[in-house]
Amino acid sequence: MALPRLVTVVGGSGFIGRQIVQELARLGVKVRVAVRDPERALDLKPLGDVGQITPIQANIRNADSLRAAVRGADAVVNLVGILAEGGKQTFEAVQAQGPGLLAAAAAQEGVAAFVHISAIGASADSKSVYARTKAAGEKAVLSAFPDAAILRPSVVFGPRDDFFNRFAELARTAPALPLIGGGKARFQPVYVGDVAQAAVQALTRPEARGKTYELGGPQIFTFKDLMQLVLKETGQRALLLPLPFAVASLMGAVMGLLPKPPLTTDQVTLLKSDNVAGGNFPGLQRLGVTPTAANAVLPGYMDIYRKGGRFNEQSRT
Repeated sequence: MALPRLVTVVGGSGFIGRQIVQELARLGVKVRVAVRDPERALDLKPLGDVGQITPIQANIRNADSLRAAVRGADAVVNLVGILAEGGKQTFEAVQAQGPGLLAAAAAQEGVAAFVHISAIGASADSKSVYARTKAAGEKAVLSAFPDAAILRPSVVFGPRDDFFNRFAELARTAPALPLIGGGKARFQPVYVGDVAQAAVQALTRPEARGKTYELGGPQIFTFKDLMQLVLKETGQRALLLPLPFAVASLMGAVMGLLPKPPLTTDQVTLLKSDNVAGGNFPGLQRLGVTPTAANAVLPGYMDIYRKGGRFNEQSRT
């Protein structure tokens, strides 16, 4: 299948969405960035030529707005997801029901290709509401659009990520980094550029239709390994403090009451399971993408957290 002329990227103003929009624009594709607040997506326009990238308003909970967003598009990519609930933005509405509404709208409007970004660990049997609703969203998408490709990335890294940057900032201001459950949970970090390439390949490869892919990087780390990597790349010194699940759950219950909680009980539940490709689904290589190692990318954006900043040569010794 040739490159689509027009792609609607729903939730395209986020970390992964920005990279996908940029990749599509680089290939000459016109992009609609469908978001709740188009003003927050205006900074995406310079990533393409004049008029190539257009932010528009849409809400994953509103079927009419989704129909308007996908009308006339050749392909759709859905990235909408949340890590914590707030107001009407519940896991059920955003991750379970919303993707089905979008897929139905795409089918009704005659869209040719659909890619849904889910997450490794999505399972109807999970104890985590996040993981269960991710699985429900996948099911709803395939019910409405059977040829949709499902991409399940592990934790995604790259400039602007919300994982390494968050813990690097914490290491700069706090005396210790928490190792929830002893830091034994395993992750397979995947580079955001690889996820973007995978999304584009899934849109254009006929063999990707109706398939599910698990996207992981070339290395598997424990959570403790990742915290040690943060300290190494930033030159920070902080204790690695084991935190029992029971204590972390209590902390999550309290922090979960905040407007933008740094930790919730559901996130603690997620850390009780590994976040790595299980081997039952194809990965990046089947989409023609060579996984990028974390140590090839992290130094390029983690050095801003070093003492004295990026250009302090002394901080590198």
